[in-house]
Amino acid sequence: MRQLATMVGISNPYLSQIENGLRAPSEQVLDSIARSLGLSPEDLRAAEEEDTGSDLRVAIKADRSLTAAQRRALVEVYDAMLAANKAKAEG
Repeated sequence: MRQLATMVGISNPYLSQIENGLRAPSEQVLDSIARSLGLSPEDLRAAEEEDTGSDLRVAIKADRSLTAAQRRALVEVYDAMLAANKAKAEG
């Protein structure tokens, strides 16, 4: 995270806030992050839009009564359950 923040030219706390959905990056910052990760800005925007597609994910990320770590853990558990259900349905 620190290395990416340095490459992008933003602070580590600001990058962490972006990652946790607490702050929305400007177009310039989003473009810099994408280039630093070797992605096109369009690919990163598509991933961002895909991630916010679930009402539950949006609700979890918006719940400020939870810590950032708790919100991240809940989203990870939710994603794991969806993946398990998908694998079961396919297999």
